[in-house]
Amino acid sequence: MSFERDHAPTVVLTTDPRQHPAVFAAAFNTGDPAAVARVYEPDAVFVPRPGTPLTGTALVSATAEFLALGLPIQVSPRHTYTAGDLALLVVDWHIEGTGPDGATVRLTGTATDVARRGPDGLWRYVIDNPFGTSPA
Repeated sequence: MSFERDHAPTVVLTTDPRQHPAVFAAAFNTGDPAAVARVYEPDAVFVPRPGTPLTGTALVSATAEFLALGLPIQVSPRHTYTAGDLALLVVDWHIEGTGPDGATVRLTGTATDVARRGPDGLWRYVIDNPFGTSPA
């Protein structure tokens, strides 16, 4: 499966933290880095490998590496715990298929993520730790 990029993708953020993983998946599955960037706060942290927290342009570059696979992500939220404007999200995810080089790709994990409700009432990632249950 490859991404269709015939139109500008639209990603609608949510007022329900339980729906944020689905919003992320929809953004990711557009294949558009700008769509993915909208689901994060500007100073968010992304941990593409255990023990490697990234922010800013490094976060954008790491996200682009996952998008370059040209494969969709599927998410299955396990738990959402909310305290005020913060939410802890535990989410199983996987990316599977044939990559652009013809090799089989199988990435899976259980994310441990933190999202925050912004002043606009919409949720965005503050910390995205896709391999949150993996040893460092």
